[in-house]
Amino acid sequence: MTRWYRRIAALVTAGVVGALVPVAAWAQTSPTVVAVGDNLARKKVGRAVGAIGVFGTLCCLLVVAVIVLGVVLIVRRRAR
Repeated sequence: MTRWYRRIAALVTAGVVGALVPVAAWAQTSPTVVAVGDNLARKKVGRAVGAIGVFGTLCCLLVVAVIVLGVVLIVRRRAR
């Protein structure tokens, strides 16, 4: 078996991109999502971070880490 972690990283990266691209396209065209974004932007910034904020932050960091790992593995593979 050749470098199992490369295959897993490629699979996870493809899954993340496959989920994010349609969601981003939907969010851009949906007036409801735009209205929610406007309401969130108008709220006060000084409020405490709740469980949803922590979960959202961790989810975002996980997605970024997966994308970075995928890019690093692809670049390392091409360098060899």
